[in-house]
Amino acid sequence: MNFELNEIQKQIQQTFKEFVDRKVKPRAAEIDEKKEFPRDLFNEVGELGFYGMRYPENVGGTGLDITSYCLAVMELARGSLSLAASCTMQSLMGTYFLYRFGDEEIKTKYFSEALKGKKIGGICMTEPNAGSDLLGVKTIAKVTDDGFILNGQKTWITSAPVADFFTVLAKTDNHEMLSIFFVPANLKGVMVGKTIEKLGVCGSLTSEVGFVDVKLPKNYVLGQIGVGTKCLMEILAEIRIMTAALAIGVATAAYEDAVEYAKTRVQFGKPIGTFQAIGMKLADMAVQLETAKHYVFYAAWLSEKNMPRQRESMMAKLYASECANSICDQATRVFASYGFAMEYPVQRYFRDARFTLIGGGTSEILKHNIGKDILK
Repeated sequence: MNFELNEIQKQIQQTFKEFVDRKVKPRAAEIDEKKEFPRDLFNEVGELGFYGMRYPENVGGTGLDITSYCLAVMELARGSLSLAASCTMQSLMGTYFLYRFGDEEIKTKYFSEALKGKKIGGICMTEPNAGSDLLGVKTIAKVTDDGFILNGQKTWITSAPVADFFTVLAKTDNHEMLSIFFVPANLKGVMVGKTIEKLGVCGSLTSEVGFVDVKLPKNYVLGQIGVGTKCLMEILAEIRIMTAALAIGVATAAYEDAVEYAKTRVQFGKPIGTFQAIGMKLADMAVQLETAKHYVFYAAWLSEKNMPRQRESMMAKLYASECANSICDQATRVFASYGFAMEYPVQRYFRDARFTLIGGGTSEILKHNIGKDILK
């Protein structure tokens, strides 16, 4: 196990770092304040090849390892978690099942275009009464002679207001287990609700999506009937590692800003970083950040080696997201009253970091599942 980056990984990190510093950070406050989807930046991320990083070259991807992917995610999240959240949804959950199960029509018209950032995809899992409990999903696809008729309500759907297509988890009337369906957003009966007002990641648009008698042809079921949960579990570890990388990114931004402020803010005739109370905060933040980062790389390494990593991915996501929220909190304290002012980005990091506590499983669910795994 070696966490030293190879040359390709260093190039990926540097490419995205330069892009973020040049294009994303100057726009981050505007994205948050206007609460608008930054389509131009989303498209530029596509031009960098981000959406195809985890897919093989023969389908238009670049076939890179998960460590390279995590490095890119961290940099994007360092610049704007709103942009990073939308981009990671596109690069994994929004397109994975099209890659695995889509026919030629779906792959040509939608998947290939999504890898370029020219079409936007979302995944519809959560419902008003089914969040962590996916088996509680009530959305139903009725089997007909020529396909399916989909009815149901989904909520908290990332990128829904700008999406061109969805992958939808639903039950069929002849099977208790979940199935996965491809649903173009322009089909009759697909209704995207108003954007949900959120505390953070305001530029990553989220809304409810309703399905009323949506007619789907037979080829729009992705994979076999009833294998939806099993297929989702195949990428769940990677989803959690990705979410941990998002947490590392926003935590890095908060830490870097706190360090710079501690060097330049003068009180009692000297920089506040020279005071023990501030120095200890920075030390705590650095320890949390580096420890979380190393564990995320460890989970990524296990994934690359195709080794068991379900527990490790849960631990990585749990620890990184909790550390990110702690680091962002401590950063606001370093800034003191300015940490409470909208003028400084540290308040945005503090708000955005809450997002990482939810995606990929809440801390409470992860602790519950880790505990069960320990006692096996």
